[in-house]
Amino acid sequence: MKITDLKCAVIGNSPVVRIVTDEGIDGFGQIESFKTYLQPHVIFYKDYIIGQDPTNVERVMMQIRRMGSFKPWGSAVSAIEMALWDLAGKAANLPVYKLLGGKVRDLVRVYNGGIRFPSKGGEPKHHADNMALMKSSPEGFTIIKQGVAFHSPMAQQIPNFYYGESLPEGHRLNRGLITESGMKHLIDCIEAMKEVLGDEVGLALDCGPGFTVSDAIRLAQSVEHLNLMWLEDMLTGDYVPWVDPDSYREVTRSTSTPIHTGEQIYLRQNFKDLLERKAVNVIGPDPCDVGGISELKWVAEYADLHGILMAPHGIGNGLLGLAALVQVCATLPQNYIAFEYPIGQPEWWYDIVEGLPNPIVKDGFIEVWDRPGMGINLIPELTKPFLKEEDQSFFD
Repeated sequence: MKITDLKCAVIGNSPVVRIVTDEGIDGFGQIESFKTYLQPHVIFYKDYIIGQDPTNVERVMMQIRRMGSFKPWGSAVSAIEMALWDLAGKAANLPVYKLLGGKVRDLVRVYNGGIRFPSKGGEPKHHADNMALMKSSPEGFTIIKQGVAFHSPMAQQIPNFYYGESLPEGHRLNRGLITESGMKHLIDCIEAMKEVLGDEVGLALDCGPGFTVSDAIRLAQSVEHLNLMWLEDMLTGDYVPWVDPDSYREVTRSTSTPIHTGEQIYLRQNFKDLLERKAVNVIGPDPCDVGGISELKWVAEYADLHGILMAPHGIGNGLLGLAALVQVCATLPQNYIAFEYPIGQPEWWYDIVEGLPNPIVKDGFIEVWDRPGMGINLIPELTKPFLKEEDQSFFD
């Protein structure tokens, strides 16, 4: 079997990769939503993989892996890797988890990161009300993650929240020392959310990046009594192209509150110091950014050797990304907690794929399916109406 083409189309908000072979088997991968600008970046790798056997996944990846980078630029490499595994599974008539070593678990726990409800304001009561809606969601999530501080409108909405310069919203690094009143407001909001969840549902908080080390320590110590799941990306994360393990280690060693980071990190080499120095308690690599699912599995195994837990990121990865997360997380060691549950956006995504269970999530878990490859497929005749004119040849 040989690769004959590499295609990429923007479907909804997501670039979708298709690898075509001379035996009529193809594989699909999806890039995190809203990264539509990466479509030409995917095609850059075409000449490096044409003519190769796609079932030799590692050999193909050795041709392109070194030419990726931290989020968002590793997304193209990651999507190609996932499409290769999808294709290899279909060629072998096996689910991808079988190719990755087999299942450790039949049910994969997920946490809510993608199902959101509009907030009516930024006060503690509004945070509590929003958390009540998420707690009552029919998926029955056992862990819910919420954005606060610099990973939410809080830094802009709340007067005098921090001393730093306020930059426009987006992927810019709003960063600075939090004021006394700002820290009090933040803690009040966290306590209000946890009061709603009680000890029935775990609360994780996406906090930044943007905290100073001193503020990260102050917050982590102030919420120790709440037994939070973790505080995520306080110092780095998202689109920050460095790791800073020394600063994270200082925070982690100062508190019993679990500290988490890793969604923006590309490749195992860039997790090495973070893990070997035990700089955090939990890591959250994203298969759509770290270099794919086998890269994520390698990082999870190495984290387990160092006593560090695993909670993969995945909020914008769409339904093809969801399938990839189910397959790889079924195989991860026992340091696995849960992965961040992505949804289909726009809603019509659920109409153009086949293979998903209904409902997808029951009592906070997804049952691992056994269909070949990643287990779900785009339906060409239903997808074509959503393709742009320039992408009409995607299924040819």
